Amino acid sequence: MTETLIHALVEMQEPEALEQARQMLKQGIDPMKILESCSRAMEIVGKRFEKGEYFLPHLMMAGEMLQQISEMIKPLVKDAKTSEASGRVLIGTVKGDIHDIGKNIVRFLLEANGFEVRDIGIDQPPENFVNAIREFDPQVVGMSGLLTLAFDSMKETIQAIDAAGLRQKVRIMIGGGQITQNVKEYTGADAFGSDALAGVRLTKEWIGGR
Repeated sequence: MTETLIHALVEMQEPEALEQARQMLKQGIDPMKILESCSRAMEIVGKRFEKGEYFLPHLMMAGEMLQQISEMIKPLVKDAKTSEASGRVLIGTVKGDIHDIGKNIVRFLLEANGFEVRDIGIDQPPENFVNAIREFDPQVVGMSGLLTLAFDSMKETIQAIDAAGLRQKVRIMIGGGQITQNVKEYTGADAFGSDALAGVRLTKEWIGGR
């Protein structure tokens, strides 16, 4: 069933994708597995975009499908054990990259796990991250990027945070379909998340979890 959902999302078959997600939930499939399937599908969509096979309208449609599936899942994974935020996380997609699907999954999961999240959006230059850190005072900063050109932007953003004297105040994680250990070392980030759930695990480890 997961492969059917991935195929429908990748091929922009909105009615089929939404119905498949509903059926999976009715059959008691773990909502996290559904989100993992969405994440895998969006990586494929992102690669097609980078190759010039898909265009901005495809990204927008994929994002809309993801939003609708997230709304189905949210009531099932919302953590009601805490009424106060466990910590603050700043996230955004770095300059030159307009992908927000993976970022949105991470934000959704972080919020569901009780974290206060500020999402500064896509195509954000280094100074916007710096200003947001000063204003929001997060413990964790997450940088998203799906395109290879995002690697340099991540590095420049982390350098800007360091130059502003804020590097020691935050832990920085990066994520995206093409992020590897080598990219983590190149950018100077503290860690990278191989998927959205890894981003949540890192945040819990760094902030202290529950």
